[in-house]
Amino acid sequence: MPNLRLALCQTDPWVGDLARNGDEVVRRTKQAVEAGAQLVAFPEMALTGYPVEDLALRHSFVEASRAALVALAARLAAEGLGGVPVVVGYLGRSEHASPRFNRPAGSPQNCAAVLHRGEVVTRFAKHHLPNYGVFDEFRWFVPGDQLPVLRLHGVDVALAICEDIWQDGGRVTAAREAGAGLLLVVNGSPYERNKDDQRLELVRRRAAEAGCALAYVNMVGGQDELVFDGDSIVVGADGEVLARAPQFEEHLLVLDLDLPAAAGDDTDGLLLSDGLHLVRTELGGGPQAAPAEPLTAGVAPRLSDEAEIWAALVSGTRAYVAKNGFGSVLIGLSGGIDSALVAAIAVDAVGAPNVHCVSMPSRYSSQHSRDDAAELARRTGLRFRTVSIAPMFDAYLGAVELTGLAEENLQSRLRGTLLMAISNQEGHLVLAPGNKSELAVGYSTLYGDSVGAYGPVKDVYKSLVFRLARWRNEEAGRRGEVPPIPEHTITKPPSAELRPDQVDTDSLPDYDLLDSLLTRYIEGDEGRDAIVAAGFDPALVDRVVRLVDTAEYKRRQYPPGPKISAKNFGRDRRLPITNRWRRG
Repeated sequence: MPNLRLALCQTDPWVGDLARNGDEVVRRTKQAVEAGAQLVAFPEMALTGYPVEDLALRHSFVEASRAALVALAARLAAEGLGGVPVVVGYLGRSEHASPRFNRPAGSPQNCAAVLHRGEVVTRFAKHHLPNYGVFDEFRWFVPGDQLPVLRLHGVDVALAICEDIWQDGGRVTAAREAGAGLLLVVNGSPYERNKDDQRLELVRRRAAEAGCALAYVNMVGGQDELVFDGDSIVVGADGEVLARAPQFEEHLLVLDLDLPAAAGDDTDGLLLSDGLHLVRTELGGGPQAAPAEPLTAGVAPRLSDEAEIWAALVSGTRAYVAKNGFGSVLIGLSGGIDSALVAAIAVDAVGAPNVHCVSMPSRYSSQHSRDDAAELARRTGLRFRTVSIAPMFDAYLGAVELTGLAEENLQSRLRGTLLMAISNQEGHLVLAPGNKSELAVGYSTLYGDSVGAYGPVKDVYKSLVFRLARWRNEEAGRRGEVPPIPEHTITKPPSAELRPDQVDTDSLPDYDLLDSLLTRYIEGDEGRDAIVAAGFDPALVDRVVRLVDTAEYKRRQYPPGPKISAKNFGRDRRLPITNRWRRG
């Protein structure tokens, strides 16, 4: 069998930064070539970043992407790297009109190209366009109609892009019909809990259907609310895992593959499944025997559930801060569990010296909460100060009579105003502490708790907030470090401390019960009757459904945060604000 040394470059592209992304392609290609790679692959739209959303509709950006691709091919050759084919994703455009989709020639496409010897030798567009969950690709792109196959060192390598293997048929079936020895898939697949298990099952199944080995390269990093976890993987035709990259880390995965020799037939333009036309590109090179000591990349260990979620929250926060040009963050640290967890995430994401926290006590703030906030600062080494809102609060009440909820919300809004003032003065990015349970039922004060540019725990239910806090402390213990979150912050009853002796359970059910109900209603899209049938109290269901539905306008005004669930508040879940349907 011929041998092919393959390099999968698990990188973190920045949306819109063509120069930086091109530099990364050159840098990683050089490392791959030094490792002896004969074929190098980068993720989906690695040249432009992903997703580009409506930037795809800007002619100037499409043309800049295409020009950067040509320049990248020339640069690789100029730096002595042109002899090795490089597969890289970019934003392209269609050459022909697509009457079926009512799109003219020149419409945007999600493309990948093969760069070799200073030239763009092959271009192709994604065939299956996802249009569910966080994806809107039919809004932007025209699908491709080719199966590109590279003949390299005596092996046929079929190429595909992300969704092409998440849907049945298409390029997977066509790869078998073309007799490919390897199916290489470039991806921009966002993180969700347990998705690594789904990917493994998927690539094994698709390898069997294609009748060949399958290599899957994915990106890492974050883009607004999306987090990419890498998890690049190579499996044999029999489903055996040959190599797997670590999660949430940039990584160069290089390995030797023994692959079937290419068939003699070089027919071009053959019509395959799903109307795909075979386009074969001859890249040359004779069949290579396996080296005396084949290179094996190893299989990275999988993270635990809590470790995986933590890595996603930290990665998303770090990316949002850095990619938006900030060097530091600001958090209102109350001594409660949510702000404590956000502070711990921020310390891991950007480093304690770059985390600024403010305790803003009012007349209702307990001494133990103030002490807990100060203790967290001491344990982590973050920057901490105290600014009382009591004088501001008294001044407001002296000007206008407020009671009940209006008085409670005033405290939160004063804190939000103070945080934004400090942010404007000192240049920090404000992190909002609201969790998914609170956002679901509207218990996050507009222009108060919701103030900020990013919400690290926006997609984390309250019960999971507690789990993560305990896990992070236990992880610190395993490392021989001081646990960052004071134990009292975790064990005390949660409270907003906006009136005397207030606790969350005054107005909400136990969080374990609430979160199990919310999961059915939000992630599961179950209606009221189905939830009641599952054993939940009808009165509780009616109340929670009403709270969730009437808080939609608040959630629309909340900042983005890292998506970790199958359905987050944001791109995933799009319900009308003005809505009279109350049956769930």
